[in-house]
Amino acid sequence: MASRLNPYISFTGNARQAMEFYKGVFGGTLVLHTFGESGAQNSPEADKIMHGMLETDSGYTLMGADIPPGMEHNPGDNITVSLSGDDADELRGYWERLSDGGTVSVPLEKQMWGDEFGACVDQFGVSWMVNIGQP
Repeated sequence: MASRLNPYISFTGNARQAMEFYKGVFGGTLVLHTFGESGAQNSPEADKIMHGMLETDSGYTLMGADIPPGMEHNPGDNITVSLSGDDADELRGYWERLSDGGTVSVPLEKQMWGDEFGACVDQFGVSWMVNIGQP
């Protein structure tokens, strides 16, 4: 297997909901493993997600998990996920679903460098950038 780079996002108890949301946005195959499945059956975190991985039909991989109690969590301030390419319809669809219920800081529109670009924070506090290049 080749090396790959992908985002890994930490959540505070809503990793399942967030990862299912991203599956709804991008499609693909979602695999979720709980702390309970990994030996912590009797802990308060048993139903929380220890590791989640979404592998999309377009070749994106997004990972996420609930942080264990006691770990610091500052949602959205340490990662921005960038989506780019020249499939305008696909990328606009992602943009519409990601920005729905979130906060748009830069509307998806043509920019001075010639591409369409937008930036938003989704409903889970994750920052996204979408850049649609000219084919």
